[in-house]
Amino acid sequence: MTEPVTGPLHGIRVVDLTRARSGPTCVRQLADLGADVVQVADPRSGDIAGSDSANLQRNKRSVALDLHHPDGLAACLALTDRADVLVENMRPSVKHRLGIGPEVCMARNPRLVYASISGFGQDGPYAERGGLDQVAQGMGGLMSVTGPPGTGPWRVGIAISDTASGTFCTQGVLAALFARERTGRGQWVHTSLLESMINFMDFQACRWLTDGEVPPQQGNDHPTFFPMGTYRCADGYVNIAGLKGLDAFLGALGLGHLLDDPRFATDADRKANRDAFNAACEERLAAMRVHDVVEQCNALDLPAGPVYTVDQVFADPQVRHLDTHERRPDGHGREVALLRYPVTLTDTPASIRSGPPRSGGDTRAVLAELGYGPDAVAALLASGAAAEGATAPGWLV
Repeated sequence: MTEPVTGPLHGIRVVDLTRARSGPTCVRQLADLGADVVQVADPRSGDIAGSDSANLQRNKRSVALDLHHPDGLAACLALTDRADVLVENMRPSVKHRLGIGPEVCMARNPRLVYASISGFGQDGPYAERGGLDQVAQGMGGLMSVTGPPGTGPWRVGIAISDTASGTFCTQGVLAALFARERTGRGQWVHTSLLESMINFMDFQACRWLTDGEVPPQQGNDHPTFFPMGTYRCADGYVNIAGLKGLDAFLGALGLGHLLDDPRFATDADRKANRDAFNAACEERLAAMRVHDVVEQCNALDLPAGPVYTVDQVFADPQVRHLDTHERRPDGHGREVALLRYPVTLTDTPASIRSGPPRSGGDTRAVLAELGYGPDAVAALLASGAAAEGATAPGWLV
């Protein structure tokens, strides 16, 4: 008999006080890595619904507690007393007002790693503002460098600051758990949508900070390398990167004669005449199929790939080989597709052990684990301090 394979965070207990996307992204990653997660839902409200929520909330159990009720708060604190990690993404003052701030929870449980995500930071002039992904995209500079030149700001098509802050928070939690092995103490870990968005700006931010250059919009062309961008073919679009040299790039397209054009003689000339160069490339590509262009470029070790719609992504043979998603039943027995954790650990793999819970569906079981007897559980349910379900989906703290 061999022992069952468990994730690297097996035995780590997490209390999930998050809503919307940034916080659940962090907790989902901890859960996928094997942590035992108990989500604390508000009995009077749920979270975002549908396939989106299912993907965020898998691998969790759910207890519904009213933190405004003293008995509901006491049950929540009993949970944190036994936890290794607490994650929340309320506005900074809310947790203190509720009586579940880091100073309270860590005084009761000094080994607790208390993790917070906010819109703009735990203090400062914007700390109490509500944070949303698109607002962070705008304030972090991302919308100013996205989209075709001169077209005004464009949002990225995913909630990138939510995902970034959730992922950075996960990294902070893992680092704090590692540090706790040396010190025996937990600590407060916090990040924000704005900080994470600015950090994700990466080389574009450093073009300003170091070089004094305000990065402009470049559309589908790479901001600093050329030629590298998106080109129209007869049956779709292709991304091609001319990193191996201009000769190889033009040779793959049968456009070697462009090197004789004085407009394209040097790198500076080509950048100055970028539109004309790209138009000449697209004139040739308009007679070629995406598949043929991709094959010809990759045969010359030129990175190239098709531009897919989302349905085409999951039909691609390499994507199918990678098994990027799995199906599990949700708390109502309906099968849902869930994206798997995208990192492979060969000895302690991440896993999707269960689909998303029904909000409050585990209330009785979780309270029993905390030592509440049947009569005490019944009293909590009767008083409204606890519930076995949330009644109105879709809220933000």
